[in-house]
Amino acid sequence: MKGKILSISRRDAVDFLLPRHYSARTPSISKAFGWIINGNLSAVCTVGKPASPSLCRGLMGKEYACQVYELNRLCRIDSAFEQPISTFVSACLRRLRPENWIIVSYADTDMNHTGYVYQACNFLYTGTTTERTDKYTKGNKHSRHYKEEEQGELRKMRSEKHRYVFFCSHHKSLKKQWSGALKYEVLPYPKGENSNYQLGDYQPIRVVNKDGDQSAVLPNPPTTNTQNRFSFYDEAIREEES
Repeated sequence: MKGKILSISRRDAVDFLLPRHYSARTPSISKAFGWIINGNLSAVCTVGKPASPSLCRGLMGKEYACQVYELNRLCRIDSAFEQPISTFVSACLRRLRPENWIIVSYADTDMNHTGYVYQACNFLYTGTTTERTDKYTKGNKHSRHYKEEEQGELRKMRSEKHRYVFFCSHHKSLKKQWSGALKYEVLPYPKGENSNYQLGDYQPIRVVNKDGDQSAVLPNPPTTNTQNRFSFYDEAIREEES
């Protein structure tokens, strides 16, 4: 494949993602990868622990919950690409196999995403989440990061999402155990018309009052200031360019 894939720092990943990804929020990051093309960071993929422990237990049960991680951000600069982004994701997953992680990822129906990238990487499809509401706080903090006194009268909508699972390990026996423990039925891949978002356009926040009888759409600004600064190894970039 063209270019080079590197493990990158959390700061480098966040500096790339926040000005571009529609969520406008920093995720939990345990591992981050960058795709370097012509000496430039052109795509980023991050994996971290899901925000909710109950999500992990609900997916794989108590025995394997600690091994559940989420592919929580994937973003690229379209103009830099001649190859499908699934090529990058597959390469990242290969690098994660020694971790023996169960990777879950979601495709947001609010953004007209179906999850074709995950289908191309042979993820298992396990249906959709249920649309729900979550506590809303100023600055759009995740509910696990807010203080109780910050909670107001509003709740934000959580859209329905397609759920995909990938057993990331070299060990066939372990993947067989995981398959038997998976709490969701494996379903045929969904189909639909995908649409891409404009980089830097953030997903608006849909909120309702606590009684659910009034709603509004709020702007979604980035949560921290970022600059276009990246710290990569000069040797790796020179290797790609040579």
